[in-house]
Amino acid sequence: MKKLLLLPIVLFSMVSCSQPQDTAFTEAALNSKMTTTEGQEITFKDILKQYKGKTVVIDVWASWCPDCAKGMPKVHDLQKQFPDVGYLFLSYDRVDDAWKKGIEKYELQQYGNYHVGKSMKEGDFARDIKLDWIPRYMVVDKNGKIALFKAIEADDDKLIAILKKLK
Repeated sequence: MKKLLLLPIVLFSMVSCSQPQDTAFTEAALNSKMTTTEGQEITFKDILKQYKGKTVVIDVWASWCPDCAKGMPKVHDLQKQFPDVGYLFLSYDRVDDAWKKGIEKYELQQYGNYHVGKSMKEGDFARDIKLDWIPRYMVVDKNGKIALFKAIEADDDKLIAILKKLK
């Protein structure tokens, strides 16, 4: 009898875990405005155009986030392991100065750095990627399709496997 009661739970968890991931950003997310370190506005679509033909790891982070800080050494390891990949850092810092100091502190100057907004719970971009935690890592393939929708660790096995596959 106990086995029969567990069957619906097991089936439900299999169905909910096997739902397909999103493979494209919505138009609203692509049109989301972000800010460069020089204070200029740019759409996410125009940011992605800069990486056309290149695999990109997107790191959604903030300088105030302890898990983001703890994850930076793993990000640097990933950069060493996959030097031909583009790295894009999208920040949800509340203050521009803190964001810029974080870029310096974590040695992210040579990568794409953009300020998305002050709250990771607001805006089309956050809604589109179903942002519920940072750090958040995504992989976009050379054709601009989302190859990995969500990872919360830079050394996630799926993230690394996808980068190896897309090499």
